[in-house]
Amino acid sequence: MRWTPGKRNENLEDRRGESGGGGFRGGGGGMRLGLGGTVIVLVLGLIFGQDFTSILSGTGDPTAVQQAPPTGAPVASSPSEDRTVEFANFMVNDTEKTWAEIFAAGGQQYQEPKLVLFRDGIESACGFGQAATGPFYCPGDQKVYIDLGFFDELSQRFGAPGEFARAYVLAHEFGHHVQNLLGTERELRRAQQQNPQSANALSVAMELQADCFAGIWAASANKRGVVEQGDVEGGLKAAAAVGDDRLQRMGTGRVNPESFTHGSSAQRMQWFQRGYTENKVSACNTFGR
Repeated sequence: MRWTPGKRNENLEDRRGESGGGGFRGGGGGMRLGLGGTVIVLVLGLIFGQDFTSILSGTGDPTAVQQAPPTGAPVASSPSEDRTVEFANFMVNDTEKTWAEIFAAGGQQYQEPKLVLFRDGIESACGFGQAATGPFYCPGDQKVYIDLGFFDELSQRFGAPGEFARAYVLAHEFGHHVQNLLGTERELRRAQQQNPQSANALSVAMELQADCFAGIWAASANKRGVVEQGDVEGGLKAAAAVGDDRLQRMGTGRVNPESFTHGSSAQRMQWFQRGYTENKVSACNTFGR
C-alpha cells in the first residue's frame, strides 16, 4: 500500500492506557463481533461444553447501555506499534473520504465514526469488549474497537499478513457503521427477533455486505493511488482466512454451514471482490431482496 503518516484524526481514540475490568455485559444494540471472534467462541464452546454462538449474532440486553470512560493515560509503545497506530489513523482518514463522497453523491451527509485503540479489554456502549473477540463495531456509540494485537493474530494465526489485510479488517468494521447509518442494522435486529430461526442467515448476509463495503473502499483507494499490485489479492486472502468454514475447521475440525454467522471463505472473497469490481452500494445486496 502507498500511504504516508498524516495529521492525527480527532476520530482516532487511543485508549490503550486504560485498564479493562468486569465481565461481558450486553447492550447498546449489540456489538458486531469482530473477524477473530468466531474462532474464539468456537474454542470456548469446546472447553466449557456450552453453546456460546449467541455472542456471534450480537444478542444482548438493548437497555443495558454502558458509557465509555474517558481517554486513558499515555502508554508505552514501540516503533512498530507506533507505525501501526499511524496506519490506523490513515485508515480513519481514507475511509472517511470514501464514504463522505458516496453519501454526498446520494444527497446525504456521512456521519463519521470513531476508531478506538485498546489493550486487553475496554468498556463500550455495547458492553465490555475483549481483545480475544477481535475488532468489533458498536452501533450504540458508533465506534469501531480494536486491540492492535489482533493484526499479529491475523498474520501469524490466520495466515493473512500485510498492510492490505489489516486495511480489509478495518474497512469491514467501518462497513458495519455504514450499515448502521443506512438503517440496515436496525432492520436486521428486528428481523432476527421476529424470526429467530433466520438469525444466523441474516447475520451472514450482514457480514458479507460489510465485506462488500470493504471492497468499495478498496476501489476508491485504488483511484487515489493507495492500492499497489498484489494488494487486492492480500485482501482476498484475509477474507478467506476468516471464513466460517475455515475457522470452524480450525476450532473443531468440523464444518457446520447451518451455524455460519459470517459466511464461508468463498462467500467472503466473492463479496469483497464484487464491491471492488462494481464499486457501488447497490451491488452489495447480500440479503437478496
